[in-house]
Amino acid sequence: MQNAEKVQNCARVLQSKLPGGFKPEVGLILGTGLGGVVEAVDDRLYIPYDELPDFPVSGAPSHQGCFVAGRMSGVPVLVQQGRCHLYEGRSPAEVAAGVRVTALCGAGSLIAANAAGALNPLFESGTLMLIDDHINCTGASPLTGPDDGGPRFPDMSRAYDPEYIRLAEDTALRSALRLEKGVYVGVAGPQLETRAETRCYRMMGGDAIGMSTVIEVIAAVHAGLRVLGFSCLTNRNLPDCMVPVAVEDIIAVAETVGADLTTLLRALLPRLVALR
Repeated sequence: MQNAEKVQNCARVLQSKLPGGFKPEVGLILGTGLGGVVEAVDDRLYIPYDELPDFPVSGAPSHQGCFVAGRMSGVPVLVQQGRCHLYEGRSPAEVAAGVRVTALCGAGSLIAANAAGALNPLFESGTLMLIDDHINCTGASPLTGPDDGGPRFPDMSRAYDPEYIRLAEDTALRSALRLEKGVYVGVAGPQLETRAETRCYRMMGGDAIGMSTVIEVIAAVHAGLRVLGFSCLTNRNLPDCMVPVAVEDIIAVAETVGADLTTLLRALLPRLVALR
């Protein structure tokens, strides 16, 4: 499981760099192509990951690698502008480190956003999907190892908070934003899926697939955070007519969908924290 001493030390250093009295209400993780969402954060303070002891730095394209503290629609937020991944050779504990640190800084909720391929043939690329549930196909868990606190066998039947999900759907409707809802499949990567794998994941019940989020959400549930998740659908995985996908194209589409995510978050955050 997580190295508690390292995480606590990292959280102390991060808190020492935050403005006096600042306590985040919500943690936000921004994945591939979504770093621009921080432009909606007022009074931004950037804290690079490499200034924090033992904190993993992402090497993935378009992952800027810093915490951003500030306010979105008046709500104090602590944003991870970029994340690390299992495919970079990181351990599950390292992938979950940002969530652990965010919880220690005082956040009670986590919103995890990623770029993903659409498995559901009815979903279009360039749209936003609300994550209703996930399937962990990474073969890893941030809870493996000696018990270092928290529930040993956390219940995951409501990993994505049902009340938050209903609120996000209502907010999208009020904002006239198209919002799909479905199951996210998390894989280790970094290779994209074959045609046969795509069929398999769809038959399992997956609606979107990506290489992040599931490890972080498990850690968030273990830490007692209320969780909401979004996938920006960057391409369609249709096994009978697969089209080669370049990471540059994925990033470009995610940046476009990020505008809708920003609009939704601006309207959603004040309503979300009012539930706490």
